[in-house]
Amino acid sequence: MILPKIRDPRFVTIRRGGTLTDADHHLLALWAASCAEHVLDLFESVQPEDPRPRQAIEQARARVRGEVKMMQTRAAGGHAMGAARDLRGAARPAAYAAGQAGVVVHVAAHELGAAAHAIKAVRAAAGEGEGEAAGRLECRWQRDQLPEEIRGLVLADRRLRNDLCWSVFDC
Repeated sequence: MILPKIRDPRFVTIRRGGTLTDADHHLLALWAASCAEHVLDLFESVQPEDPRPRQAIEQARARVRGEVKMMQTRAAGGHAMGAARDLRGAARPAAYAAGQAGVVVHVAAHELGAAAHAIKAVRAAAGEGEGEAAGRLECRWQRDQLPEEIRGLVLADRRLRNDLCWSVFDC
């Protein structure tokens, strides 16, 4: 469970009673897609014939461009998570990262799910005793990718939900 029990109004769009602008929601989706894409090779190296995680990332970006409907993107995210279920090792959280990225367009707070699963994937792929250091590097890389417009929002969310996200944001 990586979502808080009570929805944070900062991650609910203005038209639904929150404070999140559509522009910032789009930036969250694009950042989550970048986080997932950064580790996608950890899935594709194990499952090269399964396009579902890559499709979820592509659908998220297409939704931001207005090319597909939100439900189509949300479904692609669910299919990517389905690709993860029977896997072990780094491939599993890499596919979950893509799935989470796909559903950010539906629920903005999934942005940390994409990031946290990406960090878990990097940790799992690291050599013996190198997982924590590799995870910190990935966490810093993600932070460096944050657009200035959403930087404070995401960093504050990381601090608030770090415990729910397996404490992967200690970087």
